[in-house]
Amino acid sequence: MIPYGRQDITQADVDAVVEVLKSDFLTQGPKVPIFEQTIAEKVGARHAVAVNSATSALHIACLALELGPGDWLWTTPITFVASANCGLYCGAQVDFVDIDPRTYNMNPAALQDKLEQAEQLGRLPKVVVPVHLCGQPCDMAAIHALSQRYGFKVVEDASHAIGGKYRDEYVGNCSYSDITIFSFHPVKIITTAEGGVAVTNDDKLAGRMELFRSHGVTRDPKLMTHPPDGPWYYQQVALGLNYRMTELQAALGISQMNRLDDYVAARHRIAERYDLLLADLPVTTPWQHPDGYSGLHLYVIRLHLDQIKKTHREVFDSLRQQGIGVNVHYIPVHTQPYYESMGFQVGNFPHAEHYYQEAISLPMFQTLTTSQQDEVVRALRQAIAA
Repeated sequence: MIPYGRQDITQADVDAVVEVLKSDFLTQGPKVPIFEQTIAEKVGARHAVAVNSATSALHIACLALELGPGDWLWTTPITFVASANCGLYCGAQVDFVDIDPRTYNMNPAALQDKLEQAEQLGRLPKVVVPVHLCGQPCDMAAIHALSQRYGFKVVEDASHAIGGKYRDEYVGNCSYSDITIFSFHPVKIITTAEGGVAVTNDDKLAGRMELFRSHGVTRDPKLMTHPPDGPWYYQQVALGLNYRMTELQAALGISQMNRLDDYVAARHRIAERYDLLLADLPVTTPWQHPDGYSGLHLYVIRLHLDQIKKTHREVFDSLRQQGIGVNVHYIPVHTQPYYESMGFQVGNFPHAEHYYQEAISLPMFQTLTTSQQDEVVRALRQAIAA
């Protein structure tokens, strides 16, 4: 089976992890701060806060922004459920903004329309979470301009986009957002096995996220209510969680970061070849906005079902039966039973729903060979043949 995504682990990665295993620290040692500094310097942000998953990073970002009961978080329906769940974790309510049918990202025009209506109803969001689907950056300048006008905070869910660029600058510099989130799950561009990072240019937000990732406990006398009782002393000054990243994960991440640009460049070569190989087939290949340089975590095609005498499911099943580990990213969040119980229903976000009916993610990872890619295309041709 050729998977839709997979990690690339080198001997350098193995050596980095083994070095930590033989060291004095498996957690709360020197590697996590080095990893954080590596990420921050790469993307051009002041701070990076490493945690055990991007889901945890989204959660502490919302906590740091003081999202809570009575507040609203808006995101896109075409994302993994974590982009919306982080609002619910904080007791806030969640809503969605339909996608741009060309980029599959949050549509700024739809966002503006929804904001105008929400302002009249007194239901403006406190936090908006645009998602850089497949690694392609959202129209962050437009979203940022709306945030300035309507007063909401912006958390970029860039789980797919590390190594990508927006207007020639790395995603994550937070020029257009308060916080940006990266994911390091094994199918992502680089991996720490599980793991995530929240980056920000705001000193206060960084400090709050550091507290929330580790029980709300501090050893910093400046944050305490009275002088320490002794060198052993700590205080819990907030209700936090245990979202810490391990030294093993950080060591792997530091090693992987050395190859980030090469990985993204390799994905672009693969995507360009897919574009050529699929040009004569009844599918829509990914369109890249000229303002962005995608991280290309995913390569999603859309089937022209009006030209194919098979259903979406039949094409998907045929590819799987031929050993191609395709997937669908994503099922619209508002159609999940948990969200339907809140009142969402099919028909609320038509562009997202139409996308879901046609989308298939083809294998995309930096070590995909030309022969594997040829096999994917051959299988796709057979899958859609009459």
